[in-house]
Amino acid sequence: MDLFSRSWTALRTAVDDLTDEDWERPSGCTGWLVRDLVCHLVIDAQDVLITLVTPAEAEPTVDAVTYWRLVDPPTGEDPLDALIPRLAAAYGEPRWLKFHFDDVGSAAGRAARLADPDVRVATRDEVLTAGDYLSAYVMEWTLHHLDLIAHLPSAAGPPAETLAAARTTLETIAGAPFPEAFPDRDALLVGTGRRAPTAAETAALGGLAARLPFVLG
Repeated sequence: MDLFSRSWTALRTAVDDLTDEDWERPSGCTGWLVRDLVCHLVIDAQDVLITLVTPAEAEPTVDAVTYWRLVDPPTGEDPLDALIPRLAAAYGEPRWLKFHFDDVGSAAGRAARLADPDVRVATRDEVLTAGDYLSAYVMEWTLHHLDLIAHLPSAAGPPAETLAAARTTLETIAGAPFPEAFPDRDALLVGTGRRAPTAAETAALGGLAARLPFVLG
């Protein structure tokens, strides 16, 4: 839960530091501008709030790692993916989207700090503890932080400890480690298909290269 707070605080700070021009730059999510990604983060923050107040009595069905599933790469045909840019554009000026994100994001952060990590919650037709749910979101925040700054070279990246935690989760999901020579950031970018591996990286990956990318859903 501490890593959730660190990753979420870092991501919210990165959004707060955006200039008006930055909102119109491309993000690391194909087809989305930075403003579209931030709009998606508003929905993510709402999901956190909803899940933390959706108690469950059943035994957990997933944990912080098995919450994530490997899915097919997006085709651009998902109705929600197409809706996000329209929602983002409806805010008009960046300051209104930034205000909404800060408002909902602050509430999600507070809810996470107040949550009992042992309480069971329900989401996506699964049951898990609040602690595992928030731990799972370290991956979401870290990857989207990398997406946010993909074309903002001077922007601060995710904290080192959350990059390391996200890498560990990805390696567990993949069932194989990435080469030790790969920095955590590169392991995540290459491993999730956010950039193609170089020839040297492909050679270092060995048989793992043929299994890329690992797309999480």
